[in-house]
Amino acid sequence: MLKDQIIQYIRTNQNADGIILFGEELEYLENHQLATDIQVVEGDASTRFTDAYIERCDKETENMIRNESSAFLSEPLAYLKKHKNEFLYLESKWFDLVNVDAISLEADDVFGTYDVMLGLKVQKKFEKVLKEQLDASLHGGEAKFDLIFSHEDGLWNLNFALNYVEGFHEEMTIGQAIQLIYRFLFKLVEVVEGNKN
Repeated sequence: MLKDQIIQYIRTNQNADGIILFGEELEYLENHQLATDIQVVEGDASTRFTDAYIERCDKETENMIRNESSAFLSEPLAYLKKHKNEFLYLESKWFDLVNVDAISLEADDVFGTYDVMLGLKVQKKFEKVLKEQLDASLHGGEAKFDLIFSHEDGLWNLNFALNYVEGFHEEMTIGQAIQLIYRFLFKLVEVVEGNKN
């Protein structure tokens, strides 16, 4: 899973100068003793999603309001509370590493939390470890998540409140929130991969 995705990413994206990876991937390579024969350069985490595809969409109709550039990532996360009728839809090559095609992020009208919605391509047999890891990773009395397997799509529909992920703070930018979501998903998939038995 994660190991294969990282190795494939390195193979397809390396060039004569080496490859840029970020903290999560570098730590994974080191922890799993995956030596590479190419030069690896640590990238600045704030640049990871500069090439992401970003849409602002209307919650009611799900129609796109506007396609945004990476400059939108510097907006405060509170933008979503000021524009409660909108949600963000993001695609990135980095989400492929953690078996996710895209994520949606919105401010919940009722609870005031920032909700993350995605489809996670992990086999159904990992339900127990997924639930255990989500319970252990989401902090706070109201730390809730929804995890439902879709037989039609062959993936887990996962919704969780970003507010309960370690490292969250209200003053973060949208870009920082996306980085936090990625780190959270990376660790989740790494734990699942470690429980293949």
